[in-house]
Amino acid sequence: MLKSFICNNAFAISTTLSHFSFPYPFSHKFLTTTTTSHSFTVSYLINNFNFSSELALKASKQVHFNTPNKADSVINFFTTHGFTDTDIQKIVKREPWLLSCDTHKRVLPKFQFLLSKGASPSDIVGIAVGNPRFMKTSLKNRVIPLYNLVNQFICSDQKTLASIISCPSLLCSDFVDSNIKLLVENGVCNSSIFRILRSRPSIIFCSPRELAESVEELKKLGLNPSMSFFGDALLAKRGISESKWNEKIDTFKKWGWSEETILEAIRRQPKCMLSSNDKINRVMEFWVNELGWDSSYLVKGPGIFGYGLEKRVIPRAMIVRYLLSKGLRSESASLLSPFYLSEKLFLERYVLCFEEEEKSYLLKLYYGMMKVENEKGQKNPES
Repeated sequence: MLKSFICNNAFAISTTLSHFSFPYPFSHKFLTTTTTSHSFTVSYLINNFNFSSELALKASKQVHFNTPNKADSVINFFTTHGFTDTDIQKIVKREPWLLSCDTHKRVLPKFQFLLSKGASPSDIVGIAVGNPRFMKTSLKNRVIPLYNLVNQFICSDQKTLASIISCPSLLCSDFVDSNIKLLVENGVCNSSIFRILRSRPSIIFCSPRELAESVEELKKLGLNPSMSFFGDALLAKRGISESKWNEKIDTFKKWGWSEETILEAIRRQPKCMLSSNDKINRVMEFWVNELGWDSSYLVKGPGIFGYGLEKRVIPRAMIVRYLLSKGLRSESASLLSPFYLSEKLFLERYVLCFEEEEKSYLLKLYYGMMKVENEKGQKNPES
């Protein structure tokens, strides 16, 4: 546990103060007390929390005390609630005011609220360390309303807590309520807001102006806010910079897609824009150069760029190519549908449905390709 600071006079008051005369009798006493308080605080922060002198001086403007009693009680509070020394240091460095607060009035009720919703003590530690600011905000006017707002769309305390644990700022961000309201007013459906809050809630921490601009840009691309994929589109648009977005557009163009074709793919599955340029190139390279299939097929199923190449795309493609070569699959059948099935359904429809000899070969081919590609991936992790 953090050692309590014992010395009450770590920094001596400069004797030069006595050389000055003050117009009022209480002035010298006031300055001496204030200087002592700040000096003690600075020393306490340096010795107990490894603050630099500069950071300690800055923090002493937010909090100052003459004795270690209050600060020690705060440390003890966090320790008894499962926080480690490292956790407490991280919290105090970000929110030094905590050392002088009444934790049982200011902090404990927030912990108790989260516990009532099903959070574990370790969950609370993670939330507090992730964003200590939530302990400063009002429980009644901020924390509870924000929790209820998020839960309104997620409709589950367990999942709401999971989102908060992954992104504690949901309980204290200045923009969460206004940005969710903005999305609702623009016709974004509840399922899209749910997807945002569950997968990447941080995108709604931007200013309402920035979020409104992103929504308008997506509308101009022909994306309807009421469609369920609009949430994915917003995730993609807010998740990457404009330069990265344009780089991916250029990558698709390199493989023969026109701007209209790219927009069609984005409308079908906006998450394709979250794939890296390298992933896009590798999928296209395999699809076009190794399989000999037209890249335009992928416009109708751009979700394939989000699948694992080694564990899903390549093994399944090799099965489909074999079936086509043997006349066991119609050439007019969709090339994309096999990639969207669950593992169980894929095996049932494309492998296990054949006679024993054919089935045995297909299983060997399927798992053999998966093994080979996994080994390649281990040797070349960046690929």
